[in-house]
Amino acid sequence: MNDAVTMVAHSPIMTLTLNQPEQQNRLNPDLLTILLRRLTEVRQHHGLRAVVLQANGESFSEGTDLAELVAQIDRVAYADHVLRLLHQVMLACIELPVPLIAAVQGPVSGSAIGLVLVADVVLVTPKTCFTSRATTFGLCPAGGWTVLLPRLIGYRRTTEILLLERPITAEEAVTWGLANRLVASGHLTEEAQALAHQIATQMPGSVAWTRRLLWAERDQIIAELHRERELFCTHIRSIEADIGLKAFLDRQRAIVTTERES
Repeated sequence: MNDAVTMVAHSPIMTLTLNQPEQQNRLNPDLLTILLRRLTEVRQHHGLRAVVLQANGESFSEGTDLAELVAQIDRVAYADHVLRLLHQVMLACIELPVPLIAAVQGPVSGSAIGLVLVADVVLVTPKTCFTSRATTFGLCPAGGWTVLLPRLIGYRRTTEILLLERPITAEEAVTWGLANRLVASGHLTEEAQALAHQIATQMPGSVAWTRRLLWAERDQIIAELHRERELFCTHIRSIEADIGLKAFLDRQRAIVTTERES
């Protein structure tokens, strides 16, 4: 399980990799706990100048593991635990003394967008897209969809995305300001490392203070994330959520059956 998030140092750059591709890097308590530990370890790296967050597999992350959520006796307690851990991870990213670069190679679903929203620079590939999965399954958005996304792409665009439940394409992500650059799939890691080393040439104190100024709304963001989590946990008790999660499970079973027959 310690390999769920790997950490590699290429001084002065640290690279964290979500490493559960067979599980689509879903955000379960184990992965989030290890990611939080890695972020603590990163801060102890002497001479650190930048951190790169990436993922192995076709998906960057499918977000909260809905199948695991449905299997819980107490869904509310589980959801609350996962989102609290995610918010701790997001806060740890915000409080890093160096810039965080997210190299997003594939789809990002549900609450996993939080890992992207707290990055200082975001690189995407043509295969990248961002999907909420909230209203489709009778849930509320979580992970910063209603908190940080409007700050980046605007209220109207966020409203359309969430209410119509349509993906944000890689091209839209760049055009709207959710991502910085669109990179060819085979060059994502190379581009992320090159950018990190370019940042590493800047004055570290100046970079650190710049980040602190850019995240000046930190306390307000934390409060808004807290409210988002509370509403998610409240709505998950509803009949609507029961219906939506059952539909999710039925769809997952249909996909498994189709794969077995093909």
